[in-house]
Amino acid sequence: MLILTGLALSAVTPPHLTFTPLFVAPPVLAAPVMSFRGTLYTGLAAMLAAALLVFTGRAAVTGQEIVTFLTVFTVSGLALLINRVVAQRDQWVASARGVAEIVQRSVVPEPPGRAGPLLVAARYRAAQRDTLIGGDLYAVRETPFGVRLLVGDVRGKGLGATEMVSVILGTFREAAEYEEELGTLCTRLQAAVDREKRARGAIDPQEEFATALVVEVPRAPPHELRLINLGHPPPLLLPGGGPAHYLEVTDPQLPLGLMDLSGWTGCPQTFAFPPGAQLLLYTDGVSEARDGRGVFFDPAYALDAETFRGPEELLDRLVTEVLRYTGGRLNDDMALLAVARPTGNHGG
Repeated sequence: MLILTGLALSAVTPPHLTFTPLFVAPPVLAAPVMSFRGTLYTGLAAMLAAALLVFTGRAAVTGQEIVTFLTVFTVSGLALLINRVVAQRDQWVASARGVAEIVQRSVVPEPPGRAGPLLVAARYRAAQRDTLIGGDLYAVRETPFGVRLLVGDVRGKGLGATEMVSVILGTFREAAEYEEELGTLCTRLQAAVDREKRARGAIDPQEEFATALVVEVPRAPPHELRLINLGHPPPLLLPGGGPAHYLEVTDPQLPLGLMDLSGWTGCPQTFAFPPGAQLLLYTDGVSEARDGRGVFFDPAYALDAETFRGPEELLDRLVTEVLRYTGGRLNDDMALLAVARPTGNHGG
């Protein structure tokens, strides 16, 4: 369109007027968004149009027309070079993103679809960044004491955050099997984070921490769960037939890595978790998602009065609602873990 406009204007205006930008712009605009062949064809079209100005329509060829053709020729060559550079960059970004995804999944693997009496589902949704590996984590372990769940968020991104995630998950997988008390399990996690900070030589230890939720669903009735909140967004309980509500503990603790700064009680709080209910654990990529006005997303409001056939459907709906709310743009990664107690299971 720009090329045709340039030809039309050149045909109806005096010879001293130049419309070189209309011939130069198309190959430059095509370079970062079109294929090499598309950029080449656009450049050839622009050069053909410039050549028409030189060899047709005039009684005598002017120096201005020759300069226009040479300018279009040079810019078209530069556009092809830009196209190659952009294509190589895109290939590198895609490769790096693929490696990051593999690393993320190896460090934070998908949990099994069932643990004890519970149905389990998990999602990890990365924000729209190129290659940074996030610090969000989740884990599910079926232990002699019941099903134990962990969701956390390490401060920071990149390799350092991934190393801390690996340390926390490794400690959780081992300690969850042997530590009878949930508070002692959290103490083990705190000790592991402190060791990692000392080994890494943290410049400011108070700047390295991880928020977390540690949950235990006992095997035997009554149907309940035990929860310790270490500076993390509260979990959401969907009771199945009643309003969704957050499980707010009366004694929240500081995050892992900072627990020694407060009076650590190690006492979990107990909540009802009846058959038919589902529990949603998430990181702040959900609770801090914002719409165009800057208003935070509220999972309880988005999912209230909804009935889901299982945790997979619940997480699918949650991801859809968050993306709809934010216009498809995430400011932070989302790690989601949902468990459901089927109505047909009365044991433990």
